[in-house]
Amino acid sequence: MRAEDTSIPGCTLLHLDRHEDERGDFVKALQRDTYEQLGLDPSVAELFWSTSRRGVVRGLHFQTPPHAHAKTVTVVRGEVLDVVVDLRVGSPTYRRNCSWSLSDRAPAAVHIPVGCAHGFAVTSAEAIVLYLVGTEHSPEHDEGIRWDSVGADWPTTEPLISARDAGFPALADFDSPFRFGQQAP
Repeated sequence: MRAEDTSIPGCTLLHLDRHEDERGDFVKALQRDTYEQLGLDPSVAELFWSTSRRGVVRGLHFQTPPHAHAKTVTVVRGEVLDVVVDLRVGSPTYRRNCSWSLSDRAPAAVHIPVGCAHGFAVTSAEAIVLYLVGTEHSPEHDEGIRWDSVGADWPTTEPLISARDAGFPALADFDSPFRFGQQAP
């Protein structure tokens, strides 16, 4: 595993090792010791995945304190444009986004720190995205900001998106509970 800093402090792109032979391939998405050496939170309270088709946009999601969490995402099959937005007041990248392609062809994971929103757009026929999150889902703390309000270079202007995601507030209207340098209580 090789770590690469992104433009958002604490958000790390992890290039994963792939081992292939005549049976197929094997990819390790998380190793606690490596995460700790990199200063990343290796806590996992839930592991889940989503399956989506081309043109779907999911996000931009996060949980608010006291159930805020860091998360790590990776693509098991297919390809997505992955987007992270810094919502931490006082961060040098507050309200900025960064994005990259995640694909099963070049295994990588993104570690997203507490206080950042996450979403993605599917660019292949279908994609399976795996999520490892540091706290359990809390519906009353599960929030988001509208996908088209963050200035990201999305690959579609008319995505298939849930009514919930479409109803999130714009980034400019979001009053952030996150502060740079503070972890979730």
